[in-house]
Amino acid sequence: ITSILLEGENTTMFNSTFVRPLHFYLGGFYNIPHVKYYYVFLCFVYIMTVLSNGFLLSVIYLVKTLHTPRYIIVFNLALTDLCGSTALIPKLLDTFLFNRRYIAYEACLAYMFFVLFFGSMQSWTLVIMAYDRFVAICFPLRYNIIVTRKSIVTILLCSWTSLVMVIGALVGLLERLSFCASVVIQSFFCDHGPTYRLACNNTYINYIMANFTFAVVICIPLVLIGATYICISIALSRTVSREERHKAMGTCTSHLILVALFFIPYLGTNITVKTNGIDPNMRILNSSLSHTVPSLLNPIIYALKTKEVINAFKRLCKRKKINKLVSQLQTRTS
Repeated sequence: ITSILLEGENTTMFNSTFVRPLHFYLGGFYNIPHVKYYYVFLCFVYIMTVLSNGFLLSVIYLVKTLHTPRYIIVFNLALTDLCGSTALIPKLLDTFLFNRRYIAYEACLAYMFFVLFFGSMQSWTLVIMAYDRFVAICFPLRYNIIVTRKSIVTILLCSWTSLVMVIGALVGLLERLSFCASVVIQSFFCDHGPTYRLACNNTYINYIMANFTFAVVICIPLVLIGATYICISIALSRTVSREERHKAMGTCTSHLILVALFFIPYLGTNITVKTNGIDPNMRILNSSLSHTVPSLLNPIIYALKTKEVINAFKRLCKRKKINKLVSQLQTRTS
């Protein structure tokens, strides 16, 4: 599909003519045998992601003992996981399962913004988690002074605001491009790279902004997480007791698994593409998995198996049973 649908009268005019298509065409998952089974798998992933993250959000919200700085960060991760999956998977299934591959120009940009924004917020939430572990292990006596609910909420709000501006600028700069050739985006969603490369005018600013965003979302978080764990390792090496070391590392293991799940598939796919090359369908499959599976596994690995969440859920169940008994007694006495 190389023919382009133009907006005609609605084509924007500045110093030069910017040509915008009415629609883009999502060309991902082309000619993959038995691909519908993969769509069913993604549907299952989405349902389980909604259930697990929704359950975690409800428990943290309802149980006041979990209103701590650490679980405020966990709440934010669960929220971004839920929103990120909701922004991506339902539209992906609608596009490819029902063969509705055309997407309006404005809808494509909105789709791009929300998927990239929530993915970016997941990255920086992992950084904030690393900061929490760094202060807890390196400055245990000052932890309750440094890591407060107010400080964590402030950090999270700054992260949300900053990333809205970065991703907004990344997507907004596409408005200066003309798409006068192909409108086929070789991806499973309106990804930024495959989209801006379709333009037929100068894309240098978009290229610079893409690299800047990559640094903000991937490189800087990895450097900060690595630096915190170097400091944690140094602090643990000075600890005499083995039990204290194992206890401290136990709190970091789950976080390191989340970091690996988020960053390794993304980096592995991108490095392979730039060095040896990779089959387009394989790249799309790997990329779609790296966008969807971590959101399912994050609450299971980091929160749902912890004693605090399990005990909080038990207290909620007991509270419901007591409330039922009280209501039954009241109805009998009345």
